[in-house]
Amino acid sequence: MDDKTYLDYLDADHRRLRSVVAGALGEPVPSCPGWTGADLAGHVAEVYLHKTETMRRGAEPEPWPPDLGRDPLAALDGAYRELTSEFAVREPADHSVIWYTPDQTVGFWMRRMAFETVIHRVDAELAAGVTPEPIPAELAVPGIDEVLVCMLAFAASEYPEYLADQLASCDGDTVRIDVPEASWLVRLGPDVVTVERGQADAEAVVRGSADAALRWLWRRAGNEVVELDGNRGAVGKLHGLLGVATQ
Repeated sequence: MDDKTYLDYLDADHRRLRSVVAGALGEPVPSCPGWTGADLAGHVAEVYLHKTETMRRGAEPEPWPPDLGRDPLAALDGAYRELTSEFAVREPADHSVIWYTPDQTVGFWMRRMAFETVIHRVDAELAAGVTPEPIPAELAVPGIDEVLVCMLAFAASEYPEYLADQLASCDGDTVRIDVPEASWLVRLGPDVVTVERGQADAEAVVRGSADAALRWLWRRAGNEVVELDGNRGAVGKLHGLLGVATQ
């Protein structure tokens, strides 16, 4: 999928998030314990501004975070304008400082913000008490790849201190994520997480639509949306690691 299409998804999911969260500012967000809809809107605004300032400065912005004011919707609107304005004057191949060292391009942020927004769009829908709209497979499949490769495996290698407690119980168990379009084999430990794309034997399998699998991996849906086969202990370890890696 090209970067323009990611930006199209970003725009559509942002508009849906903005519309839904406006009616749920005082409601709890079930998938983000302790947050209200207002907190969610403020968080997304802060994320948008952080990426905007990172691209502008060529470095992580400090000090951080900024004062977003008292109106979370105004903050969200302004931050989205800033982000999309910055994307409009840059090419996907342009350099940007990014925590994920294998990809230091603006295109990474375009994709990352599309994935960030669709997950928080689901959060807004859950806060509003409406059924989340399906995430198209075209977006969900690369989203699964991102959360497994960039969020989990890379974090386990580069920032092991954050996952140390969870990794301590991992001894090489394997879990395969299966969706109709692709498969990933995740090996849990010892001390590291690795991800291989493609079919391979595994001790446990998590199977479902790309939409369901992405929401399960991000802990925005429970086991009821996927089919679990094999070693439930290994699945539990994976879910525990994801709970830290996706915070």
